[in-house]
Amino acid sequence: MIYCVEDEKNIRELVLYALSASGFEAVGLEDGKQLEQQLALQLPDLILLDIMLPGENGLEILKKLKSNLRTKSIPVIMVTAKSSEYDKVIGLDEGADDYIAKPFGMMELVARIKAVLRRLGKQQETGVIEYQNIRMVPSSHQVHVGEREVSLTLKEYELLKYLLENLGTVLTRDQLLNYVWGYDFDGETRTVDVHIRTLRQKLGEAGEMIKTIRGVGYRIGE
Repeated sequence: MIYCVEDEKNIRELVLYALSASGFEAVGLEDGKQLEQQLALQLPDLILLDIMLPGENGLEILKKLKSNLRTKSIPVIMVTAKSSEYDKVIGLDEGADDYIAKPFGMMELVARIKAVLRRLGKQQETGVIEYQNIRMVPSSHQVHVGEREVSLTLKEYELLKYLLENLGTVLTRDQLLNYVWGYDFDGETRTVDVHIRTLRQKLGEAGEMIKTIRGVGYRIGE
């Protein structure tokens, strides 16, 4: 899934068409507010982010994305009418993975997207996470335990994914809270415990892999 954040409707629709024709799922968004709402529902494989946006500009949005544990690993390609070296350097310094200036050809855009995804190992046809009898497919948000498909909420899914991506590492409740919910409040860690409990129940016997480290947090794997 690719999110295209572009306030110019004609360009946004052209990009979405080109992405769809190239086999990508894509969603068009007009500004940072719409992006924030969409991120709460689903994390994408990549974000195309225009710099010149109404409200928060693209560089401000990029900075927020890269400072949040939940979204910092999402690759971002900056898209803008500005072609000055200064804007390019600022974007790359803030954590952008690539930069493309308008006007650009759709073939070039798609090629750059594929290159970034390939470089970061996030191609849609790959990225499957497997551990023992648990199998996660991030591109479709499917989870299987053996042959059984497990229906998880978005938060449960993100918790399981984060634990599996950090096999053998004890993740504190604060780390889990920050990554999955995007904040770190004292006294809110009970939320993590409740979701871990329901996640274990849904996974059945496989849920026993989620180990509680008393006074610290949770871990999957040794």
